[in-house]
Amino acid sequence: MRIYLVVIDDSPEAEIALRFAARRAVKTGGGVEILTLLPPQEFIAFGGIQATIEEEAHLHAEGLVTAAAGTLLEESGLRPSITVREGDGPRIVREMIDANPDIAALVLGAAANGPPGPLISHFAGPDAGALPVPVMIVPGSLTREAIDRLS
Repeated sequence: MRIYLVVIDDSPEAEIALRFAARRAVKTGGGVEILTLLPPQEFIAFGGIQATIEEEAHLHAEGLVTAAAGTLLEESGLRPSITVREGDGPRIVREMIDANPDIAALVLGAAANGPPGPLISHFAGPDAGALPVPVMIVPGSLTREAIDRLS
């Protein structure tokens, strides 16, 4: 099965990338894997505070992914796989692609304004030719109708 790996966060462009990936998956008989990345937490000397901060970050990420998965299921009928990981984004993406040969593309959303995010900068820059799958960069300025037409 062809799987589209989508990295999401709180940004509007992530929602657009997810919609694009879902529409492509429906049309190709594939699936969607949603990945949310947690930034590495700074070490805090007091263990209880550190644990609380990490738990809050995980709860926020799980809520984000759950909402995205619900929207995806409602709009396309697809039930995505969900992964929440902490650490270096490019390394985690590469590990996931290496571990799952069904991943056919990495789908990233680009902000409508401003510089590209760290994953786009990385995979369209120094690592552009190193992945075994295409990188699809979906412009954040696309409307829902444009996504539907293009996908």
